[in-house]
Amino acid sequence: MDFTKMQGIGNDYVYVDCFKEQVKEPGAVARFISDRRFGIGSDGLILICPSRIADCRMEMYNTDGSQGKMCGNGIRCVGKYVYDHGLVPSERRSLTVETLAGVKELRLEVEEGKAVRLTVDMGKPSLTSEISESVTIEGKEWNFTGIDVGNPHAVYFVEDTDSLDLEKMGPHFEYHERFMPDRVNSEFIRVIDRNHIQMRVWERGSGETWACGTGAAASAMASILSGYTEDEVTVSLRGGDLKIRLDRESGHLFMTGPAAEVFHGSIDIPDKIYYD
Repeated sequence: MDFTKMQGIGNDYVYVDCFKEQVKEPGAVARFISDRRFGIGSDGLILICPSRIADCRMEMYNTDGSQGKMCGNGIRCVGKYVYDHGLVPSERRSLTVETLAGVKELRLEVEEGKAVRLTVDMGKPSLTSEISESVTIEGKEWNFTGIDVGNPHAVYFVEDTDSLDLEKMGPHFEYHERFMPDRVNSEFIRVIDRNHIQMRVWERGSGETWACGTGAAASAMASILSGYTEDEVTVSLRGGDLKIRLDRESGHLFMTGPAAEVFHGSIDIPDKIYYD
């Protein structure tokens, strides 16, 4: 299987061009290639596929093999791949990507023939809780705001993000009965000022990642709804910064950030993945 490793502010996936390749059992393949010791190492697998309604279709799989509806950093990398590899004409500065969360439009910033920054129309977020809802996790009461931006998120405002032991905490938040059976992505947010927040994330099916685009959008929206920030917010994650803007007229969130190719390669997929 030929692949391209790409990352959006440290949120790294293995990408497969399914205009050329066919991937059987993508969930099992995702588990295999995501292993950072015995596979390629990634936050999951993303397939770039033909689409009847958009320039391409994105299929995203987490490290545990579960399929996600949408990935904000992943879709920027998909847009970069599609442009850089000539799947759309070079004069284009926008393209569309079909996802399980709908068709998303991307705007491209191009330098020397390569897409370097992309802005994604993330659509209208949905509030899935009270502005501040209480939940008890491991004997402690936490307040969260639920936001769906293609994926379900629970946003928690904390005084300090660096000291959180997410490896220990994360599964209790992800699998809490309040969020079952679909589980939830959990964002822990420190408000720096009215235009800047800091974020760490525990992603369902992947654990802590260095960045989460839909999580950044959800966190910005929760901050806006709570009155903590203005409508344009810089979200600082472990891997870098994203810009999130709420357009009041349309109600849509727009996410802007970089995307980068890391390397290309080929890997043999063991027969046991397909036939075990």
